[in-house]
Amino acid sequence: MDTMLWVLAIIAGLIAGFAFGFILRKILMERSVGSVKELADKIRLEAKKEADTIRKEAGIAAKEQVLQEKNKFEEEAKERRAELSALEKKLDRKEETIEKKLEEVETLERENQALSKQLEKRTKDLEKKDSELSELIQEERGKLEKISGLTTDQAKEILLQSVENDVKLESAKIIKQIVDNAKENAQREARRIVVTTMQRGCTEFVSESTVSTVSLPSDEIKGRIIGREGRNIRSFESLTGVNLIIDDTPDTVVISCFDPVRRESARQTLERLIQDGRIHPGRIEEVYQKICKEMEDEMREEAERVVFDLGIVDMNPELIKILGRLKYRYSYGQNQLYHAREVSFLAGAIASELGANIEICKRGALLHDLGKAVDFERDGTHASIGADIARKLGERPEVVNAIAAHHEDVEMESVEAVIVYVADAISAARPGARRETIETYVKRLQQLENLAESFGGVEKCFAIQAGREIRIMVQPEEVDDQNSVKLAYDISKKIEDEMQYPGHIKVTIIRETRAVAYAR
Repeated sequence: MDTMLWVLAIIAGLIAGFAFGFILRKILMERSVGSVKELADKIRLEAKKEADTIRKEAGIAAKEQVLQEKNKFEEEAKERRAELSALEKKLDRKEETIEKKLEEVETLERENQALSKQLEKRTKDLEKKDSELSELIQEERGKLEKISGLTTDQAKEILLQSVENDVKLESAKIIKQIVDNAKENAQREARRIVVTTMQRGCTEFVSESTVSTVSLPSDEIKGRIIGREGRNIRSFESLTGVNLIIDDTPDTVVISCFDPVRRESARQTLERLIQDGRIHPGRIEEVYQKICKEMEDEMREEAERVVFDLGIVDMNPELIKILGRLKYRYSYGQNQLYHAREVSFLAGAIASELGANIEICKRGALLHDLGKAVDFERDGTHASIGADIARKLGERPEVVNAIAAHHEDVEMESVEAVIVYVADAISAARPGARRETIETYVKRLQQLENLAESFGGVEKCFAIQAGREIRIMVQPEEVDDQNSVKLAYDISKKIEDEMQYPGHIKVTIIRETRAVAYAR
């Protein structure tokens, strides 16, 4: 019985424990659920606040972006309006030019109409005078027959002889007057066109040279350029085709070559190798190939710029590439690419004055020295080489003839070829365009004086005005006034035959007789 009670007590204790644990667990769970809800409400509130903040920041960013886009749009619109304004001004100028041209055309038409009316009137007057002359001839014929007793045929023959002599004399006078007027007007107009054209262009002077110098940071770099047993310098010279002169000149290396493009590419290669510091055959070849590519691009771009500036279109890209090689070619101090550009500009200006084909003149003038870009590689004169290249690359026959004839090697077949020849002469001969080296200049003056002294009766001679005039003192007892004229002609002809010189040389003979006496 006690055991039963003890068991029941234990069971009752267990049931009470389970009930108490269940109630305690429920209370704890309710507290936990409440705290989770509070935490969730707090997180939800913070998320809402953060979302509001993000929404506001996004709105502000959107407004700033819209404002930026608006400002950008307004700037672009302002630029477009400026461009449109410039185009409108350009169109206005073109319209004014067209209106002026139309006015000139209308003026010419009115003048032509007036000339036509005058011509009709003169024609009628001539017809009237012709009829009067016929009547007069009939009357004179009758009088002659009565007075002279000659037949009509005999009288006609005498009259025709008389009229023929008078007409010949009168026509000779008229022809001489017309020729003199034409020469005077032609010389005046040609002088005006040439002078006006010369004033519109000029080029800078650059000394011509067949060597280039490269400055070194120190003399120690010379040994690195030469390399072990000379392998670097041999590799450099064989690769670039130039002569590298390394002497006792401090901090300097000289590059010698007659091909200006090779010389320039070698100079740039050596400068870049010195800056890089790595000098060996492999590096030399790598840098040289890179420099050649850069120079080809540079020469092509420069030639394209010249072609664009001159307004020339549809030129073969290969021609432009060859033309670019003239950037490093010089002649008497003139850069050949800029000389070609100047000749093209001058030819266009002359063609516009004379009404010739401006496009042909510009193309022929721009390409006239094309052969100088490759005359180191081909045989023949630069004019014939350039004409052959232009013909193969599709240039028109008129342009090819202008190139071939600009040194009178072949006959000029068009007025455009003559204009190219004249423009080339202007660019080369105008003051300041070219100059000779001092050695050539001195030799030319000495040759000029020696040539004049070779004639008999010459006492002294002086070359003046930079060799454009020579004044010759003759012995008066050996050369009289008539022979002095002949002597001047003979000397000028010998100068033409034996010397080469720009422009012309004036030969002046001075004959002076002095009688001296003293009163004592």
